[in-house]
Order: sequence, then C-alpha cells, then structure tokens
Amino acid sequence: MAWPRFLQRGALLTSFSHHHLAVFLLTFFSYSLLHASRKTFSNVKVSISKQWTPNAFNTSLDLPAEIWSSNHLFPSTEEATLFLGTLDTVFLFSYAVGLFISGIIGDRLNLRWVLSFGMCSSAFVVFVFGTLTEWLHFYNKWFYCGLWIVNGLLQSTGWPCVVAVMGNWFGKA
Repeated sequence: MAWPRFLQRGALLTSFSHHHLAVFLLTFFSYSLLHASRKTFSNVKVSISKQWTPNAFNTSLDLPAEIWSSNHLFPSTEEATLFLGTLDTVFLFSYAVGLFISGIIGDRLNLRWVLSFGMCSSAFVVFVFGTLTEWLHFYNKWFYCGLWIVNGLLQSTGWPCVVAVMGNWFGKA
C-alpha cells in the first residue's frame, strides 16, 4: 500500500519553496505585530485613567504642577474609566464594520497595498493618540473617539488580507 503523497518523506518540503517560507513568516509576524498594537491600549488604560483625572499628581518628577494639572479631561476616575470603555466600544464596532468593508476592498485591490496601508496608517493613528497629543498638549474626547474609530477601520484590514494572502500562496482547502 502506497502512502499519500503529502505523507511521503520529503514530499511536503519539496512542494514549498523558500518563497513560501518567507511569505508565511512575513504574514505571521506582520499580523502578530498588528494584533499586539491593538492590545497595547488595554495595558495602559490604568495609566491613562490616572493621567486624565485630578488625583494623578506625580511628585517624583521635577515638572511644575501646572503641567500635571492642565490635562484633566474627567473629574473622577469612574468617568475616565467609562470613557475608556466607550473607546473600546467604538473601536470594536468600527473594527466589525471594517472587516466587511476590508474584505471587499481586499478582493478588488492589491492585497499587499491594502495590508500595508492599513498597518502603516494604524501605526500612525496609535502614534497620534499616544504621543502626538501629549507633545502638543491637545486633549479632546471627540478627537480621541474619532481617532479610535479610524484605528478600528484601519486595523480591520489585517485579518481579511492575511487570510487571502495565505490562501493564495498555500491553496484554498
């Protein structure tokens, strides 16, 4: 009795080239990093909540109290936590809507361009949310909501495009 071709010694290795390995690794790590950038917000929620409320005065730094006291968006930690939950909600809603849109766009345009645009633009939005607003001392609830809606739409390009790339290279089973 003969073994199926894919179980024969070396048959699996000969059916894939080094290009397959490169595509697999690049796709795997790019989506892993995209997913990791999505999860960083959950890790810094406590810090953001403390910074956006009045009880977050930091005495360990030599900065004047005006700098620490000037960016309070919320009078209490509970309101800040509620707003951070709202940011999660708008992100997940826009992400869900974006998954449908991104699948259609990915089918009609070049997958590499759609995935690259989504990843780079999402990185830029996260940079604006976390760093640029601090540098410019610009704190606005509606601006943060808008950024997070855009981030959800951009992050949603990842999964449909990654699945399509893997399907194109490794076959659709």
